[in-house]
Amino acid sequence: MQKRKLVIIGSGPAGYTAAIYAARANLEPLLYEGFFSGPAGGQLMTTTDVENYPGFPEGIMGPELMLLCRKQAERFGTEVLTEDVTTVDLSYRPFKVVGSKTEVEAEALIIATGATANRLDVEGTRDGEFWQKGVTACAICDGAAPIFRDKELYVIGGGDSACEEAIFLTKFGSKVFLVHRRDQLRASKIMAERAMKHPKIEVLWNHVLEKVEGDDIVRSVTLKNAQSAQTQKRDASGVFFAIGFNPNTDFLDGQLELKENKYLKVTPGSTTTSVEGVFAAGDVHDHIYRQAVSAAGDGCMAALDAERWLSAQGLID
Repeated sequence: MQKRKLVIIGSGPAGYTAAIYAARANLEPLLYEGFFSGPAGGQLMTTTDVENYPGFPEGIMGPELMLLCRKQAERFGTEVLTEDVTTVDLSYRPFKVVGSKTEVEAEALIIATGATANRLDVEGTRDGEFWQKGVTACAICDGAAPIFRDKELYVIGGGDSACEEAIFLTKFGSKVFLVHRRDQLRASKIMAERAMKHPKIEVLWNHVLEKVEGDDIVRSVTLKNAQSAQTQKRDASGVFFAIGFNPNTDFLDGQLELKENKYLKVTPGSTTTSVEGVFAAGDVHDHIYRQAVSAAGDGCMAALDAERWLSAQGLID
């Protein structure tokens, strides 16, 4: 079984940036970018125009951005494996990393497996339908896109995230409808009041999303009243799921300490986890910002933390 100084689990902006910094520090990182567990390159692989990543004034397609990051990591010597990590053993060092095809030992690990947006299984919102063609799970990422400007937009959810996203979208849409299946929001009182008092937000109580239709982009939604079962078709240009995210940590089997919301817990001001020599970067621990640029910054921090830790242990010169 081969031994590596540093193994990075996960791709996307966090994983690839960690690989770039680690490779430039001569750590010869091995990166598992994933396969069946999700698209190699993370959530940006299912995103169209990315207009808020520095350095691309005209915007760039999400998959293209991730391909460039991958190439940059490989240019400096990162070895990329397109396979999933099924298990890790953090009970001893070097750590054991078991992939779907390979097994390696790692002196240090960076976990950058991200988080998966919760989506309802509704006709018209699935991959190959209108997902990323007017249906998304990140208002902050996508809300400023031209297809949403001065249009009627629908946010699905009733918690703090839904209220925050609805308020954010008022900067761009002509009207924002907050669709909630109950007669009371789950959000904190202050967030609920802010949303309900906003002149551009209307809460549609006791409603659920039944269907999304359009041509090349979203044009309408069908909503069903949860009490009467009556349906209505309404014009719409955007549908934003705001029903939470699930951090991709199942493969860790509880070996790292988690926050109450199941995200990895790190030491404030660093990327250090509860196990010495294991670091976390990106959305797998960050439930607040969840942006490509903040994930990339995390990847930089994790690589620097790992390099300093390996040096302190006498494992690198």
